[in-house]
Amino acid sequence: MTRNIASVIQSTKRTLVFFVNSVHFSTITVTVVAVTAALFFANITPASLPDSRTLVTLNESAADHLARLAAAQQDGEEAGLESEAAARAEQSWPADYQRIEGELARGDNLAAALRRVGLDEALRSQVITGLAGLLDFRSLRPGDRFFAILDQDGQLVEFRYQSGPLDIYRLGRLGHDPDQKLQAEKMAVNLERRTKKLAGEVGSSLFAAFQPLGESPRLLYSFADIFSSHIDFNVETRSGDRFQLIFEKYYQGEQFVGYGRIISARYEMAAGEVYEAFRYESAETPVSYFDREGNELGASFLRSPVPMARVSSGFTYRRLHPILNVVRPHLAVDLAAPEGTPVMATADGRVVFRAMNGGNGNMVTIDHGNGYRSSYAHLSGFRRGLKVGDRVRQKDIIGYVGSTGLATGPHVCYRIQHNGQYVNPLALKFKPRSVLAGAELAAFQSHVNDLVRLADDLGRRGRVLQVRQITVEPEDRLVLL
Repeated sequence: MTRNIASVIQSTKRTLVFFVNSVHFSTITVTVVAVTAALFFANITPASLPDSRTLVTLNESAADHLARLAAAQQDGEEAGLESEAAARAEQSWPADYQRIEGELARGDNLAAALRRVGLDEALRSQVITGLAGLLDFRSLRPGDRFFAILDQDGQLVEFRYQSGPLDIYRLGRLGHDPDQKLQAEKMAVNLERRTKKLAGEVGSSLFAAFQPLGESPRLLYSFADIFSSHIDFNVETRSGDRFQLIFEKYYQGEQFVGYGRIISARYEMAAGEVYEAFRYESAETPVSYFDREGNELGASFLRSPVPMARVSSGFTYRRLHPILNVVRPHLAVDLAAPEGTPVMATADGRVVFRAMNGGNGNMVTIDHGNGYRSSYAHLSGFRRGLKVGDRVRQKDIIGYVGSTGLATGPHVCYRIQHNGQYVNPLALKFKPRSVLAGAELAAFQSHVNDLVRLADDLGRRGRVLQVRQITVEPEDRLVLL
């Protein structure tokens, strides 16, 4: 019986592979016949079948195998084309050509690094002149790598400079003629884009819930930022809250390049309230996040200028001052965070105050119009170049958390005035920036249905939904978190 079952499994595997790779609908018939025959000849009885839990495991395993094969078949032609492109990019050189490699050290400029690896002045000048106007020499960083190919006469055939996985610059001949002028270009880059689903449950905090999932805090901050106009994760998270997101990760080979877009996000509070966000853009609608009804999540004010801070003191009319030891109103919210944490403008507006202000320490005040003003006190410093009269946009950095003035530790004292009266920032409700309607709403809701099906199809945490090979051309703008 063991040999019979093994025979069945082998037969089924071969049939599955044949099914995925075939492009003819007749394969369905062949598959059914093959599996039926295998089961019949194995003479399997109900008593010998696996139990229900084993069947579920086998079913999931087969589904995984089919998904991988289907993805491989779907991407096969595209991946093959990109493999050819990669092969063309990695040109082979004659044996008597010389390859010289190096990288920028701390304090280097490009000329110094080229001199250190032995390129003479003429070759250094040729490289720097050739790349001028294409490569921003001010943006070079320690660890950037380069190589030069010299022919048998010591003439430059090709030079490449790589500043990160997405920025590769080439200076080289188009043909084999040594008298041909060198031309500079930014090269296309082949990447693998993996779309993943991640889900979890909050215990002590959202940050603690993300940690065991193996993703960078950068992804967490971007997730929190999507809901920043609706949820203050400093005070509103509770044990039992659940979260879910579908997002992109880019790889070059097995090297992680960075996070791409968060395609959809969901936060379900233990009390029952659900927040959802779906990324959407069209010819009529700039890219943003919307709920299922087409309301843009971005509101006129953020809930907090420091998304992942801790509320150390709330809005109250009676508080014992921790330094002066007197009871007086505290018409603000104190948000404790590490020294130097960026502080964001919570809404568009104009800077009307930027200076030291007694016990408030370094403080910025922004006028937002319609009677609203916001203030940010005890800053360690201001954003470089920020001055009174500047226009700022929501989420612009205006300063950094500190403990200047009368403060017992690093925090930002955040205040909002409306028509001259201080109001509790955490109690304010604001309207969405925009609402989709008509044909645009219908197109968005169709898009949402597709995303919901994608999320529902994948029930297991951390599973990769899709893998795609892509080529980033020099004119493309790949936005990473």
